[in-house]
Amino acid sequence: MKIGFIGLGIMGESMSENIVKKHDDTVYVFDFVKEKMDLLVSKGAAACTSSAELAEASDVIISMVPKSEHSKAVYTEILKVLDSSKTCIDMSTIDPSTSVDIAEMVKKTGAGFIDAPVVKSKPAAVAGKLGIYVGGDKETYEKMRYILLYMGENVKHMGENGKGLVMKICHNALVSQIQNGVNETIALAAKNGISLMNYAEAISYGGGQNFYLDSKKGVLDAEDYTTAFSVENMAKDVKICMNLAEESGLSMPGEQAAWGVYERALESGYGKEDFCATIKIVKGQ
Repeated sequence: MKIGFIGLGIMGESMSENIVKKHDDTVYVFDFVKEKMDLLVSKGAAACTSSAELAEASDVIISMVPKSEHSKAVYTEILKVLDSSKTCIDMSTIDPSTSVDIAEMVKKTGAGFIDAPVVKSKPAAVAGKLGIYVGGDKETYEKMRYILLYMGENVKHMGENGKGLVMKICHNALVSQIQNGVNETIALAAKNGISLMNYAEAISYGGGQNFYLDSKKGVLDAEDYTTAFSVENMAKDVKICMNLAEESGLSMPGEQAAWGVYERALESGYGKEDFCATIKIVKGQ
């Protein structure tokens, strides 16, 4: 079973490396940045010159690209080499409706297709401990599950095509609102003479304890915004949530508030920094 992986960014690099380490057949890789492919080749992967070349050589094609338009472009390019012997797994976080369109396009060739976006960030990608939400038919999910487990430790089938992405968007929307609450209350505590680490310890004694604060308190205290998951990527997910809510006829005022913070973070030039840098907006920096 030959596997191809398209998109070697912050997450894709480590996800594909885990496949290379754990899979017993050829793993092909493609990215527009040659240096990213060279790194994976040094780990044992085989480089391709295009997505189409990779898809032709692979039995399973995995994509991890930034935006809806990038996923659409990948699958439009490889469509001519797809057939019933191949399965596609898009692990990108994109608009659910776009993913459903891609699924329909791919499945007309006879190939299988599932959406399988991931949660958690770079350290979990390195460790192979991502959470993965899957949308697609159960048979294809069951066949591909062992490959997903190369990259993640918790894999859950959410329903038909697009439902993995709906769950991912719900997850990240919740994180954005937890984050905003953490940021605002850290700022309020600081205004009243309570240090961030004392705040974090006190929060851990009650119902406000949360993974975001537990995992980010050290870097927030050090004002270290080295990117594990960028402001611009989280902003993209929050915007997808707002679009999905509108399509669903649902008002989400809490998420609207989080979107306002992310909008200002992008305007302030923080897009490439870690998403915890949004605290600078709340603090007025």
